[in-house]
Amino acid sequence: MADRPEKEWRSLREAAAGCRRCDLWRNATQTVFGEGPADATLMLVGEQPGDQEDRQGRPFVGPAGRMLDRALAEAGIDRDRVYLSNAVKHFKFVPRGKRRLHQKPDGGEIAACRWWLDRERALVRPRVTLALGATAARALIGKIVTIGGTRGRTIELADGGLGRVTIHPSFLLRIADKADARAEYERFVADLGAALALAEG
Repeated sequence: MADRPEKEWRSLREAAAGCRRCDLWRNATQTVFGEGPADATLMLVGEQPGDQEDRQGRPFVGPAGRMLDRALAEAGIDRDRVYLSNAVKHFKFVPRGKRRLHQKPDGGEIAACRWWLDRERALVRPRVTLALGATAARALIGKIVTIGGTRGRTIELADGGLGRVTIHPSFLLRIADKADARAEYERFVADLGAALALAEG
């Protein structure tokens, strides 16, 4: 990061640590802000932090993060050169004994947190932002869309950047059939590669 963008990013991150724009902060351990170089040409946006992300304060460090790391490597993408964030910065969950089960953010929570995502994107100014899953796509595009209807297309975003949509890596963890899982994983790797090619083009 150059000095000025790094200072601006740190200031934004510090401000987000005290975010009260919706009620999710009340039960979450901490805000999980984005991370990566401020001059990244490719930005990946997921749904929200999971249990491990909430505990560690970093995006994509749990099971879905490990799946993403594997796919990034196969697509020839260095994680350290990509900016990673989430549409919602606090973990939304319901307690079940000692476990904390993920709950999908609602429209109000997505809208409240889009304020932070917009500022991250304004600072990083990625050429391409890849939305991982429907929640991220909604935050990025500003309306409800389906993965099937938007996957594989390049979308011109309101700020002039380019957007693309794919699945969230957690989806891959839930596919029971091995053949289906492998096919979907290969398609996910291809989506990552296509986003990189567009970002570097």
